[in-house]
Amino acid sequence: MTTDTTGTVARDGEPRPGGPADSPFVRACWRRSGPHTPVWFMRQAGRSLPEYREIRATVPMLESCRRPELVTEITLQPVRRHGVDAAILFSDIVVPVAAAGVDLDIVPGTGPVVAEPVRTLADVERIRPITRADVPYVDEAVRQLVVELGDTPLIGFAGAPFTLASYLVEGGPSRTHAKTKALMYGNPELWHALCGRLSEVTLAFLRVQIEAGVSAVQLFDSWAGALSEADYRRYVLPHSTAVLSGLADAGVPRIHFGVGTAELLGAMGEAGADVVGVDWRTPLDVATHRIGPDKAVQGNLDPCVLFAPWPVVEAEVRRILEQGRAAPGHVFNLGHGVLPETDPEVLTRVVALVHELSHRRADQG
Repeated sequence: MTTDTTGTVARDGEPRPGGPADSPFVRACWRRSGPHTPVWFMRQAGRSLPEYREIRATVPMLESCRRPELVTEITLQPVRRHGVDAAILFSDIVVPVAAAGVDLDIVPGTGPVVAEPVRTLADVERIRPITRADVPYVDEAVRQLVVELGDTPLIGFAGAPFTLASYLVEGGPSRTHAKTKALMYGNPELWHALCGRLSEVTLAFLRVQIEAGVSAVQLFDSWAGALSEADYRRYVLPHSTAVLSGLADAGVPRIHFGVGTAELLGAMGEAGADVVGVDWRTPLDVATHRIGPDKAVQGNLDPCVLFAPWPVVEAEVRRILEQGRAAPGHVFNLGHGVLPETDPEVLTRVVALVHELSHRRADQG
């Protein structure tokens, strides 16, 4: 299925001319040719932009995610400044679990901190299902953005069950995920109950965004690279598949991304996404071989390359574009998020360079 310019399913099964559904970004996600390789940056909405820091100076993170006017403005900032081919909704992966009743906060300099980490089945059962009524600010912000963005597609997103579970079990960010793995190995029944509940919350959260008009969604499994392939397949893949396959009828591209997932790319490709994000450690042509020929890829400039002299940046952009040609569709991105110290002007130059190098004449297809 495809979507029309408002994000609803097109009955004829063909892309409509113009609008977000016919944008270079969406075309690349569906493995269709376009006028150039599209580019956007993870964490482009914030962190490195002075206009973002000015807005956020007096507003806590969770509150900013719940104020549609702020979400709209912050989401639009990188589109205005960089000319990227897609916007991504300004939010946080813990927004839906907070809406589901989990007592947490996003602490500056630390990240999400959970008041009472999950230890028992009773803790899991307190995570309630969510509907649009639990996240009205997300619905409103997406609807505002679709109008403001016009032909530029908006990407919705959510955290994958494993990454959310890790935060809830650890009580916050972790380098080792020791408590997460202890629960996973030691009490698999509780683990699957937790991830099953989180997959339901995540699916509902993405559905809200799709119904409000986003043109694509991305499932972030930031910590999945901490697992072996065997453990990923046993403890994680069924739950990510539940989310992505649950959106099979939604008519929008589904992107799946994790960090340090070189050995997991084949399994991640099986979870049901249309596009697999690749971090900077794996060349895109190698990644394409592992994922398979029926998926587009996204990535994968090392965020730290942006601190190098411009000739180095240009050479790396050229390399990634060339390796991306091995895939049936390529969305240029970083291999992870924009670092806060990044010069925004470099990001703007990268967008222009990607467009220039990948420009295709109409008669070339």
